[in-house]
Amino acid sequence: MDPLNIAIFTPSQNPYSETFIQAHKEHLNGKVFYYYGKGAHIKLEGFPPLKRPSKGLLERMIGKMASIFFKPKSNPKDHPIVKSLLDNKIDVVLAEYGTHAHHILPFIKEINLPLVVHFHGYDASMYDVIAKCNSYSEVFVYANKIIAVSRKMESMLLELGCPKKKLVYNVYGPRNEFVNVEPQFSKKQFIGIGRFTDKKAPYYTILAFKEVIEKHPNAKLLLAGEGVLLNSCQNLINHYGLEDNIKLLGIIKPEEFIGLLKESLAFVQHSIRAANGDMEGTPLAVLEASASGIPVISTTHAGIMDVVVNKKTGLLSQEHDVEGMAKNMLTLLDNIDDAKKLGALGKINITENYSIGRHINNLDATLLAAVKGI
Repeated sequence: MDPLNIAIFTPSQNPYSETFIQAHKEHLNGKVFYYYGKGAHIKLEGFPPLKRPSKGLLERMIGKMASIFFKPKSNPKDHPIVKSLLDNKIDVVLAEYGTHAHHILPFIKEINLPLVVHFHGYDASMYDVIAKCNSYSEVFVYANKIIAVSRKMESMLLELGCPKKKLVYNVYGPRNEFVNVEPQFSKKQFIGIGRFTDKKAPYYTILAFKEVIEKHPNAKLLLAGEGVLLNSCQNLINHYGLEDNIKLLGIIKPEEFIGLLKESLAFVQHSIRAANGDMEGTPLAVLEASASGIPVISTTHAGIMDVVVNKKTGLLSQEHDVEGMAKNMLTLLDNIDDAKKLGALGKINITENYSIGRHINNLDATLLAAVKGI
């Protein structure tokens, strides 16, 4: 069988925090056409803007006059998105996020293209988002396959009505650059990276670290990323006089993250379910950190429990348990050898069970199954 022509649809173009979508663009076995944006602003990367065929002045005037007397009928196949899919002989559509699948579904249905929907986190958990998408009832009926990135998400999608036979469990995989890291454990330093949002609760990580430096005043915490809680977290650091111990780095490049992982003692992230229902899928940064060979200190939240084995490849506390997270940080600061053992087992766990090759192979197989209708 010839390589597939795969259309990937995403709400926005190449966001810095969505490296898993970049991996899909780069590694899927087929020719990828990358559509991004919403509504009338959907574009195809590397191609001129998608536009309806232009009409002459006389044709426009006739159309306006005709609309006074009857409702004009438009041909859905003339829509630029539909036309682009047909022109590029697309075999299958991969919709990144359930919300976006709901958005583009009318175009896909119009030409009866196979559809694979990849849920990632908020789209399967936020109450108002699910309600606006009518609990994905139409998406579940039409889609050939639905991908969940955690066991928790899998159960939540089933509860929403996703047919079990359509559901595919496929956790992300870290890029090989992270697997190749050889950690040095050279600093009493913890590193975290991610958007400053409610579900990542960076303020809890800061409060936990505040307890840590009472015993280890020379320890450091580095948090990278941006988001709505960034200023609040900076205010919290300033209020407690922690500026010498905690640094907010903003957005950093992957190679900078790799360098920080190499010298740090552990990766930290205090994920919780937010008040609006927002949850993680399986955080890619957690996979990347564990693949690099340093332990993960986090919470028993969503897919984190799938990929971090508590007390074997990392240390997990309950959501909102600041003291528990502080205790886990102190455990590693007090015994670097334990950190090295956890990190080494973490690298083995990710390499053997959650590699990028496994993730892409599973996704390739899922897209092919959708095309074949199996």
